[in-house]
Amino acid sequence: MNDWIDAESRAERAHELYEEGLWAEAAAELQAAIDINPENAAWHFNFALTLEAMGRYDKACKAYRAALKLEPDDMETLNCLGVNLTRAGRYAKSLKCFERIERLDATYEPCYCNRIITYTEMGDHEQAELMFYLARQVRDECPLCYYNLGNSLYARGLNDKAVWCWWQSLRLDSAHRGANARIAEACWAQGDLAGARRHYEAELVLADDDVDTLLDLGEMLMQLGEIQEAEEKFRCVLGLAPDNAEAHYCLGELAVKRNEPAVAEAQFRLVLSLDRHYPGAHACLGRVLLRQRLRQEAIRHLLAELEHCGDDVDILQELGEMFIEARLMRRANSVLKRLVNLQPKNPHIQHNLAVSFFMLHKFDDGIRHCRRALKLKPDYPLALYNLALAHMQKGQIPRARRYAARALTIVPTDENVIKLSKRLGLKSFWSRLRVRLTPRSRRRERYDLNMKNL
Repeated sequence: MNDWIDAESRAERAHELYEEGLWAEAAAELQAAIDINPENAAWHFNFALTLEAMGRYDKACKAYRAALKLEPDDMETLNCLGVNLTRAGRYAKSLKCFERIERLDATYEPCYCNRIITYTEMGDHEQAELMFYLARQVRDECPLCYYNLGNSLYARGLNDKAVWCWWQSLRLDSAHRGANARIAEACWAQGDLAGARRHYEAELVLADDDVDTLLDLGEMLMQLGEIQEAEEKFRCVLGLAPDNAEAHYCLGELAVKRNEPAVAEAQFRLVLSLDRHYPGAHACLGRVLLRQRLRQEAIRHLLAELEHCGDDVDILQELGEMFIEARLMRRANSVLKRLVNLQPKNPHIQHNLAVSFFMLHKFDDGIRHCRRALKLKPDYPLALYNLALAHMQKGQIPRARRYAARALTIVPTDENVIKLSKRLGLKSFWSRLRVRLTPRSRRRERYDLNMKNL
C-alpha cells in the first residue's frame, strides 16, 4: 500500500477510535500518520485533541504548536493552545495566545471567555470580570461565560452571586456540563445536603460517566451515613477508571466505618500501590494497623505520612492523635506544636497539645494549653476534665474540684466526670480529716514555725 494512502487510512482509523473513547490507540494511529506525512496541520490538531482528552496537557501544547507552524493564524488552534497552557499552569503564555487571537479578530468571543478561566486561576478576579463584560459585547448570553464567572465569584467567597451565575448557565443551556455540580458544591458548603444531592444527581443525568461528580456524590452520601449508596458510586467510578486511587481510598474509609479492618487495609495498600504519596493513605493505613496491634509497621506508615504531608492541617491532626495512641509522645508533641502554629485559634488542637504535654508529665505546659482551649471554647468538657486531672496530679485538689464541677454542669451524665468528681471529693475529705486528727500540740508547732518563716 502507498505510504500516503496508509497515512490517510490511519488518520481515519484514529477518528473512529477517538469516538469510541480509545484515546491511547487513537493517538498511536495519528502519530503513525504524522510520521508518514508531518505536513498535515489537521492531523497535528487531532493528535493534540487526543492528548488533551488523555489529560496530557504539556504534550497537547506541543502538538498544537506543531499545527500552528503549518497554519500560524488558525484561531481555533490558538484558542485550544491557550486553554491547555492554562491547564498546565503556564498562564503568561496562555494569555499571549488569547491576546494574539484578539489582534487577529476582536469578535472571536472564546478568547475573552477562556481568559476568565486563566485570570481566575491566577487569582486576578478583577481581570476575570472584565473579560466577562468584553465577551458579552460580542455575545450577550454565553452559558460558558456565566459558568466561568461563577467559578471566579465562588473563589472569592461570593457564593450567592456564583450560584446565580451557574443558574444563568442552565437557563441558557439546560444541558450545560458542570453547572449542576458547582451548585451542588455550594449547597454542600452551606449545609444543604438535600439540595446538594439533588444537583449532583441532575449532573449525572447529563453525564453518568462523570468521575468527579460520582466521587463527590459518594463522599456526600458517606457523610449522610448512606454507606451502601456511597459504595455504589465508588464502584461505578472503578468501573470507569479501575486505577482511580481516590475511589479505592473512599472504599477504605467505608470499610473502617463498617469495622472491616482487613478490607480497609487492602484498599489503603492498593491506593499506595497506585500513588505512594496519596494524601492521607499512609495515615489511614497506620490507623488500621494500630488497631490490629501491628505497631511497628503502623509507625513506619505514620512517619511516611509525616514526611510528605506538608502543612495539611487535617492530616497533621490525625497524625497527632495516632502518635498519642501509639504512645510516641515526643513525636505527637512535635506534630501538635506545628498544628498550633498553623491554627492557634483551634480549641481541639490546643487541647490535644495539652494532652501530649500531660503524657510527658509536663503538667504546667499542659495546663496552659488546656486553658487556651477553654478561652476559645468555654463549654469544652474534655478540656475541663483533663484540667481537673492535671491539678489533681499536682495535689491542687480544690482547683481540680472546681474544674470537675464545671464539667459536670455541661455533661451531668458522663461516667468519667462523675467518677472523677467522687474521687476528688474523697481526696478532699481525707485531706480535711488528716488535719483534724493532727494533735493540737503538733499543729501549734507548725503554726509557730510558719510564723518564724514569715
